[in-house]
Amino acid sequence: MPVVASQTVRQLAREIPHATRLFEKLGIDYCCGGGKSLAEACAQARIPVAEVLQSLQDGSSPVTLEESADFSHAGLGELAAHIVNTHHSYVKQEIPRLQKLLAKVVSVHGHNHQELFEVQQVFAALAEELTTHMMKEERVLFPYVTSIEQAAQSGKPAPRSPFGTVANPVHMMEMEHESAGNALKQLRSLTGDYTPPQDACFSYNTLFGALKEFELDLHRHIHLENNILFPRAIALEQAPHAAV
Repeated sequence: MPVVASQTVRQLAREIPHATRLFEKLGIDYCCGGGKSLAEACAQARIPVAEVLQSLQDGSSPVTLEESADFSHAGLGELAAHIVNTHHSYVKQEIPRLQKLLAKVVSVHGHNHQELFEVQQVFAALAEELTTHMMKEERVLFPYVTSIEQAAQSGKPAPRSPFGTVANPVHMMEMEHESAGNALKQLRSLTGDYTPPQDACFSYNTLFGALKEFELDLHRHIHLENNILFPRAIALEQAPHAAV
């Protein structure tokens, strides 16, 4: 199937295995901004759309194991478990590590690089938001999504939910994703695209590399939820067999 500029970034990220890596490289938002057409996204990023179309068509970008997996056809429970075990676990592991590293770098280099104090504040707020966000997903949203799928598979009506429809918590999660995306943009801006200064020590370099990886993982994390899990959960709940 040919790739066309009128397709949304979300659709391309979902259907082409290497698309997310290419979008990361080009600075095209495929998470919160996934509803834009490729043409609109390229215009905003000031990138020739013809070149991006060619790269998507060629499939020349390297593909990671996760990118090669077809999550668009995975079970919702399976996908939710993957998100928790892969991305939530990573975030929970990296937050204390990055906070400790930030404190060390700020204490040594903060007097010469005042922006580090703002980096520390932005990351602290992001960490707090993500911690609460993941807890809500793990304790409420993901179990309900899994229960919808199990009911559909057994031919039973969907269970009643305390939030009316799954679209309500999904909307809240998407708003929180957008807030997290804005925080990532702040961090990238404050760090000059994660470019350490000339006087950076080993810890400084390690910090910026880790923040960049944290951003990349969160982009993939949000992509799986916004572009695949959430739309499919809403569609499944609205299917005829799901009527209570």
